[in-house]
Order: sequence, then C-alpha cells, then structure tokens
Amino acid sequence: MNIAEEHIIIAVIAGIIAVALTVTAIVLKLRHRMPDRATNTKKITTLSVMSALSIVLMILIRIPFPPAPFLEYDPADIPILISTFLFGPWWGLIMTAAVSVIQGITVSSSSGIIGIIMHFAATGGFVIVAGLIYTRGKNIKRAIIALVAGTLVQTALMVLMNLIFTPIFMSTPVETVIGMLIPVIIPFNLIKAGVNAILTFVVYKFVSRSVSALFD
Repeated sequence: MNIAEEHIIIAVIAGIIAVALTVTAIVLKLRHRMPDRATNTKKITTLSVMSALSIVLMILIRIPFPPAPFLEYDPADIPILISTFLFGPWWGLIMTAAVSVIQGITVSSSSGIIGIIMHFAATGGFVIVAGLIYTRGKNIKRAIIALVAGTLVQTALMVLMNLIFTPIFMSTPVETVIGMLIPVIIPFNLIKAGVNAILTFVVYKFVSRSVSALFD
C-alpha cells in the first residue's frame, strides 16, 4: 500500500468517525429535548467534526521547514484550538491525545511513541494555557493573550522535549541538539505555533457563529 492510498484510507476513517458521532448526537437530541442534552449534542457533534478535520489537515498539508526538512508544518492544531476556545481546555486536551496517537501510527509512524509524546506535550501545553486564559473572560484581548502565551509555552516545551528525546531517538549527543536550538528548533516551533495561533484567531469567530447558528 503506497502513501497516497494510506492517506485516503485515513481520511475515510476520519470521515466515518465524524459521521458516526454526529448521527449519535442527533439521535440523542431527538430522544432528549432537554437543554443540557441539546448542549451535549452540540458539543459531541462539533468535537467529532473538528477532530476529523484536524486529522485530514494533518494528512493533506505538510510543509517542510527549509533549514531542516525533517521538520514539517501542519495546521492540525487549528481545529483543536478552536474547540478549546469553544468548550474549554480539557476537551481540547482529549482531542490532542486522539490526534497525537493517530499521527503517531500513520504519517509520523517512524517516530513511534516518542513522536506521540512530543506532539501531545507541545499541543497539550498550548491547549491548557490558552484555554485556561481564554475561559476566564472570552473577549478579543483575552484571545490574543491566550494565543501568544500558548505559542510561547509550546515553543518552550518543544525545546525541553527535544533536549530529552532527540538524543535518544536520533542517537545524537545532547550538545548537537543544543546547537540546533537557536537556528532550527526554536524558530520552527515559534513559526508553527504562531501561524496556527493567527489562523485560529482569524477563523474562530466565524466557526463559533456557524456552530451557534446550526444548533441554537
């Protein structure tokens, strides 16, 4: 099975998951018309669709970082961050875990458990910090502070993760990894997290209004 076929299969699986969870949510809504059930329907449906979208974006968009082509940008974190702003950091963390595992057994399978841990730590740190800040007061100022703080935390965590895991994974001395921090690791993670933060800020209101219009 070639890479293209694997990507198609993964995308189909993501779509099936989204459809299955959406149908489940609709059934719950039809059977229970209480306000809290409606809220759960909205949450389950949105999270399932956003999780599937994150997986598809991870598969379809992968842009190598020119100074170090083994590092690739992907926008998979954007649906996770949007969901975090919509429903809170703990739901975002659950999405992060699911997407990290799927990435670790598909497009990044060569990195194995180390790749899963690093992705979960990086995106999870962003999600927790940004989510906690934004939920304390949902306004533009808070959103900007949350996304900037999340970007810095993700970058810092990736510095730490690379110092711990890269020498193990690549059989490279720690000194070599330290030498890569300023020219490669820090700029890449600042750019990746920063681009995802900016795009999240740009599209969040549109997604939020669309979700409200669909369910309210």
